[in-house]
Amino acid sequence: MSASPTYGELTNQGASTNIAWHQASVDRAARAEQRGHRSAILWFTGLSGSGKSTLANAVNAALFQRGLATYVLDGDNVRHGLCKDLGFSDADREENIRRIGEVAKLFLDSGVIVLTAFVSPFRADRDKARALVDDGDFIEIHCAADLEVCESRDPKGLYAKARAGQIKEFTGISSPYEAPQAAELKIDTGSQELAESVDLVIKALQERGVIPAA
Repeated sequence: MSASPTYGELTNQGASTNIAWHQASVDRAARAEQRGHRSAILWFTGLSGSGKSTLANAVNAALFQRGLATYVLDGDNVRHGLCKDLGFSDADREENIRRIGEVAKLFLDSGVIVLTAFVSPFRADRDKARALVDDGDFIEIHCAADLEVCESRDPKGLYAKARAGQIKEFTGISSPYEAPQAAELKIDTGSQELAESVDLVIKALQERGVIPAA
C-alpha cells in the first residue's frame, strides 16, 4: 500500500478535481461601497509574547467602534478547530499558515477587514499568504518585541517549558523566527504603549485608503 501524500504534496498537486470557480452574485467592490470601507488582511507576526493577539484585538475593537466590518483570526483559537490536526513541526507550521492564508482571502473577498495574529515564523510562508491576494490587500505588521522582552512576559509559561526541554521546536528557542524584511508596519510592542500602537495601525489603514479618516 502506498504512503499517504504529505501536506506539501497535496498543496503542490491539488487534491480536488472536476471543479469550477462559481462567480458570486455580490462582489467585493459592492460590499466596499455598501460598508464605506475596503477590506484588507492585517497580518500580525512576531514571537510568542510579542503582543500580536493583544494588539490585533485592540485594533479590532477600535475599528468595530467605528462601525466597520472586522474579524480576528487568532493562532491559538484556530488550532482548536480548523488546524487542530496540526502540530508544530516545520511542515505543520507551513500547512497552518497555508490554511490561514486561504481563510483570510475568503474574509477579504467578503468585504471584511481580517486581522490575523500568528507567530508565522517563516518568511516564505508569509510571502505565500501575501501572494494569494492583490498588491495593497496584505498589510504585514511586525510586532517587534525582542526575545528577552517576550521571555520575561511569558504569559503562557511556554518559554520556561521550552528552556526546560518540555516543548520541542519552540520559536525563538529551538526553532527560528525569520523577521520580516520589508513589513508595511513595524511596531516596537516591547516598549510602546498599546494605545500608541493601535493609533499607528489605524493611521496606516487610513493612509492606504482602507478606512476613511475619522
